[in-house]
Amino acid sequence: MRSGVLDIGSNCAQFLVVDATPGAPPLPLHAVKEPVLLGDDLDAEGRVSAAGTERVATAVRRTLCAAGRFEVDHFCAFVTAAIRDAPNREDVLDRVEAVAGIRPQFLTGVQEARLTYLAVRHWYGWRAGTLLMLDIGGGSMEVVLGRDFEPVFAASLPLGAGRLTREFLTDDPPTAGERRELRRHVRDCLAQVRDRLHWEDRPRRVVGSSKTFKQLARLGGAPPQRKGPFVSRSLGRADLAAQVELLGGLRATERARLRGVSVPRARQILAGAIVAETTMTQLGIRSLEVSPWALREGVVLHFLSSETTDRGDPMLQRFALRGVDPAPLSLLHGRAMDRPEATTSPAV
Repeated sequence: MRSGVLDIGSNCAQFLVVDATPGAPPLPLHAVKEPVLLGDDLDAEGRVSAAGTERVATAVRRTLCAAGRFEVDHFCAFVTAAIRDAPNREDVLDRVEAVAGIRPQFLTGVQEARLTYLAVRHWYGWRAGTLLMLDIGGGSMEVVLGRDFEPVFAASLPLGAGRLTREFLTDDPPTAGERRELRRHVRDCLAQVRDRLHWEDRPRRVVGSSKTFKQLARLGGAPPQRKGPFVSRSLGRADLAAQVELLGGLRATERARLRGVSVPRARQILAGAIVAETTMTQLGIRSLEVSPWALREGVVLHFLSSETTDRGDPMLQRFALRGVDPAPLSLLHGRAMDRPEATTSPAV
């Protein structure tokens, strides 16, 4: 069975195509990406601008058109925190539905946390023991602890790298005062999570599962993604502290020239590093491993579980890609019409 997951985040819309069979790992075949880049299209309240809304709708449509040739049996589509938490979320979804022919769903923060943990637990297996997972996205950070495939604790905190960049790091480069205020905010948000985790067993393994952790690990010298998923990648707290100092003194354009830092994430990578380093300090974590699997893989595994147990899936709706009838191209406005189709590449 060939399945797909369309993940619409604050930086890009990505359609992941996998061969998915119950009892076997979901094997990635292709990844189709279109830029969304909502960082500058969210106001102080998180509302998505008209230009940002149009770019999201265009990206979704182009991604679906490019993914159509992969003979996907079914797929799901969801938005993450940037759109989910926007006051005008329904307006954005209405526009996506009008342009792309589907209406993406949204997961709650805790649902995202549990699905990401599902993927990480499958990757590391039973021998990992008690596992603590951290995932820093654009709008939120998920913290999950568990010994089995169902976590004993899962929380979603408003500590996404994009959100905090807009709220705290307004200068380029940010001032020392802005960085201190951000650290104070992260510590305050973590206080209750830290106290709750003290009631549980100390984790045997700590894992970071987001693009933020992958880029920070690469900045610290971890192997590049082209080396494949089975190469070990880790990130130490001492290395993070050095990265915060380095990134804090650079403009976004200068950060984009560093190893592992992509241009779309160059502005928010500092906030991600501060959140990661402060979280590891508050939770007493010296180092963590970086997981190649995250939310998208968790969604596929959840689907496979639903197929195996022959029960419905109340969390996410499935779409048939061949049944999607995107709206006419005339619905697309502006220079989006002149842009090339979505880029596709084999998934690693």
